[in-house]
Amino acid sequence: MATVLIVDDSPTEMHKLVGLLEKNGYAVLSAESGEEGVTVAKREQPDAILMDIVLPGLNGFQATRQLNKTRETEHIPVVMVTTKDQETDKVWGMRQGAKAYLTKPVSEQNLVDVLKEVIS
Repeated sequence: MATVLIVDDSPTEMHKLVGLLEKNGYAVLSAESGEEGVTVAKREQPDAILMDIVLPGLNGFQATRQLNKTRETEHIPVVMVTTKDQETDKVWGMRQGAKAYLTKPVSEQNLVDVLKEVIS
């Protein structure tokens, strides 16, 4: 069973994503800030990370960049899952090392397909 870390400060989004992932057979870890996400990723070594962008403290772009530049987490694929739908946000997210970029509200099928792709 693959483990996915969700980094999102919205309890509503967290609840939705946890439900979708568990329903599809994923084990789920969670973090509510960029700093906490980086810490949990280092400690737990999830198979993938779903990263929001607008977070308290370290934002999703900064956290993704940090994860990609750290030896013990650089192999973990990060998928941006955010309400920011501008092309410049997407380009910037991919430049920070994200493997995919999804816009909220994300469909269950789209999320599962992207996770299968990045975890394989």
